[in-house]
Amino acid sequence: MNRVVVGLSGGVDSSVAAATLHHQGYEVVGLTLWLMKGKGQCCSEGMVDAAMVCEQLGIPHHIVDSRDVFQANIIDYLVSGYEGGITPLPCSQCNRTVKFSPMLKYAREQLDCDRIATGHYARIRYNETSQRYQLLRAVDRNKDQSYFLYDLTQDLLAASVFPLGHQTKEETRRIAAQLGLKTAQKPDSQDLCLIEAHGSMRAFLDKYINQKEGEIVDLDGKVLGKHSGIHHYTIGQRKGLGIAAAEPLYVVKLDPVMNRVVVGNRDRAGRSECVVGRMNWVSIPEPTTPIRTEVQVRYRSSPVPVNVIPLEESRVKLAFDEPQFGITPGQAAVFYDRDVLLGGGIIIHNS
Repeated sequence: MNRVVVGLSGGVDSSVAAATLHHQGYEVVGLTLWLMKGKGQCCSEGMVDAAMVCEQLGIPHHIVDSRDVFQANIIDYLVSGYEGGITPLPCSQCNRTVKFSPMLKYAREQLDCDRIATGHYARIRYNETSQRYQLLRAVDRNKDQSYFLYDLTQDLLAASVFPLGHQTKEETRRIAAQLGLKTAQKPDSQDLCLIEAHGSMRAFLDKYINQKEGEIVDLDGKVLGKHSGIHHYTIGQRKGLGIAAAEPLYVVKLDPVMNRVVVGNRDRAGRSECVVGRMNWVSIPEPTTPIRTEVQVRYRSSPVPVNVIPLEESRVKLAFDEPQFGITPGQAAVFYDRDVLLGGGIIIHNS
């Protein structure tokens, strides 16, 4: 079957993905997930733009009400995480539980189709030796989004297509302009859809979490100032602390039990080890012995050498060659061998 369901957010990337597959001769069906009310490229404005692109291309467009799924898997997840003193990364969870899995389920059950595509900048290939689908970085390293896709399963990778993985963002814009797509000049989304809808992460969190004043203390317990809620802070943060000190201070710990923000100098914000849970091994089978590889602990951080030591219950211990700044519980640690994404998980705690 030459049919593919393309997830359309209403942005230029997903529009060009749909147009590319359409011009390659695929029978393309557009699918937009309604995640929440308000502005944002994946919501009301995005749905209108996605529908107009489908009309331009002459392809059908489906909208699925996914607001309850998004509320349970992303909004509730974020709120409980910030209340517990961690900084959750919603995008990887959203990709697997809210977007890719429901899209493929809808495609199979409602459209008799076993292929889905998105506008993500990443690549997929099948390794004959290991008999596994591998997830690779995009050719355009500045736009590479593989970091956010580490939680995809073999079933999802086998069914997915990333038409933009071999081109640059400039090429995507050029193609959109050549085809006269409605979204050709639409600006890129700079933040989470939640931030676009609420104006800032702080505004979003304050809507769900009551502000509770507490103390900002140093590592010796000395009170340096006050805070309006630990959910306003993250590990490694320097700006916006509202305290005066002889040297720059950074958030090194969030204590939800004592309702404290703990600060220290940059050296004290570095960590030599951390534990990562909810591991998903993508391109290789789960290791049973330590492996040597590289890891990214944030989307825009550079990969660094690390020893990965398997633990029980889908956890691993990371031992860095050099202390790493701002290792943040709730964020993703994603492992790479050059361009191949080996796997990833969520940082549980640092040490």
